[in-house]
Amino acid sequence: MAKTRVRTKSAIARANRSVCLGRESKMASGRGHVNQEIKQHFATKEGCYRLLDLSVYSRPNKVPYNAQQCHPVRVSFVTVKDQGGCNDRIAFNVGRELYFYIYKGVRKMLITPSIVGPICRERYEAADLTKPLDKRLYKGTIPTCHDFNLLTRSAESLELLIGFSAGQVQLLDPVKHEVNKLFNEERLVDKTKVMCLKWIPGSENLFLVAHESGNMFVYNKEHPAGVGPPQYALMKQGPGYSIHSGKSKTTRNPVCKWTIGEGSINEFAFSPDCKHIATANQDGFLRIFDFDMQTLCGVMKSYFGGLKCVCWSPDGKYIVTGGEDDLVTVWSFFERRVIARGVGHQSWVQVVAFDPYTTSVSGRGGVDDSDEEEIEQNGVAPSQRASSVTPEDKNVTSYRFGSVGQDTHFMLWDLGEDVLRPQRPRGRSVRATISLSNSHITSTHSLSNGPISHDTNHSGSGNAVAPCPVSSFDAPKNLTQVHSLTISMESLVSTGNVSPGTVLCPRMEDVCILEPLVAKKVANERLTALSFREDCIVMACHEGFIRTWARPGKVVRCAPNGDSSLSEDDDTEDHNSDALPASPLSS
Repeated sequence: MAKTRVRTKSAIARANRSVCLGRESKMASGRGHVNQEIKQHFATKEGCYRLLDLSVYSRPNKVPYNAQQCHPVRVSFVTVKDQGGCNDRIAFNVGRELYFYIYKGVRKMLITPSIVGPICRERYEAADLTKPLDKRLYKGTIPTCHDFNLLTRSAESLELLIGFSAGQVQLLDPVKHEVNKLFNEERLVDKTKVMCLKWIPGSENLFLVAHESGNMFVYNKEHPAGVGPPQYALMKQGPGYSIHSGKSKTTRNPVCKWTIGEGSINEFAFSPDCKHIATANQDGFLRIFDFDMQTLCGVMKSYFGGLKCVCWSPDGKYIVTGGEDDLVTVWSFFERRVIARGVGHQSWVQVVAFDPYTTSVSGRGGVDDSDEEEIEQNGVAPSQRASSVTPEDKNVTSYRFGSVGQDTHFMLWDLGEDVLRPQRPRGRSVRATISLSNSHITSTHSLSNGPISHDTNHSGSGNAVAPCPVSSFDAPKNLTQVHSLTISMESLVSTGNVSPGTVLCPRMEDVCILEPLVAKKVANERLTALSFREDCIVMACHEGFIRTWARPGKVVRCAPNGDSSLSEDDDTEDHNSDALPASPLSS
């Protein structure tokens, strides 16, 4: 049985005391680990992960780093079928610039015999920073996030959405070097920074944009902007959220508006089955919605401070969050409760992500070899897309997820059966059950902003609407009545003042405390991006360096005679040099 690294009671007490003190964020230099060197390799039970120090993507011309002016560096990947064999593409933003490159990863490893003896030297093709496929320099605004359209991708054309600090959204084709469209150009929809945007799974035209104001908007790329500020009509509301549809008689953007919590929506994530969406808010609440039905399914509160990031497990059964409490928190979708917290970061946790290639899940909702290509390209396994979450979790062995933070540290965590299936639960079961019987809708048709394939009108000649299955709902009298939570839960959510020791935020001693499997300093500045790929792990830091860590046995070596073989890892090899970026190259 897979074991999770769990702390003892004394360790829990120390962690509880340190968290209760409310450590402030250690910016940039990562205080608390200042004497540690940057690591170039780390070992797990699978083998040794190695930093490819020549495969570093960044600006072609290095400029002095300014922490006050630089927005977080974000990284987006897409895979296309290229006749040249280089199928991966990478986009990243640094300051006011956006770059688009061919991503070579770890597949270009060469072996050459040494002049002095039989020892072989490893060489691989370095990233050529002088030849970006596309480069953009923006004036007056700064790119903050981006996402590729996976349904319309090809080697000849790509659709890349880009969000900006002034609230605009750009639709760009980096292959054809064309700007297709600009949304919220006059900033009439929202004037605040775009925090997160993503194409809605299953739709070629719809995408979702979250702003610092706490609003999320559904756009259709085929719809026009309209004249004047948009008008909205209330569709639904509940504790801490409301949903509005567009009131215009003519087709225009945005299609609908979600207002969630207080303060910024820092990140949102769709579930693997494309039915639910989880939002991480600056007010410290994790909220999970049924995206098509527009109903609230679950709520969690951080230990303190805002939540910065959120992600789903590959089978959709667990959600992990990170934030200003320096913790990673594991929330069970079924049990509607926190089941574990990870203690190890010394500053805010910026990104959390599950590793689908080392997560051991069998049976229904499992990850197997046949699904790896689908997960790599789309983030969803075919077997998971239509599967539903069941309370019988008999086949799960362990989950692996990672986190990066402002303390410049990368951490790996294992979530094993001793946490997922304890012998006896502590106390009575507490489930934040939501009764859908009192959910109300304003019409017999619900706006199709979810990931289902009702958006058949690709010409954009009308609003995308889908019938709502009203048979499971009571006929409403008050069309704007809030959804019915349990009385205690509704009170906690409504007040927003949730202290540790409640259903939404249990005390540290009431949940399992995880210790990191790996905790390594991997950068000089705060980390802002983390991506698990089939053959590597990719991380980005605030300075603008995107580094690649090769997985054990995934580096392909090519001998001088043309033969190829998988690399053999030597865990005892000494790496004394820091993980420095490639030499500056002129543009």
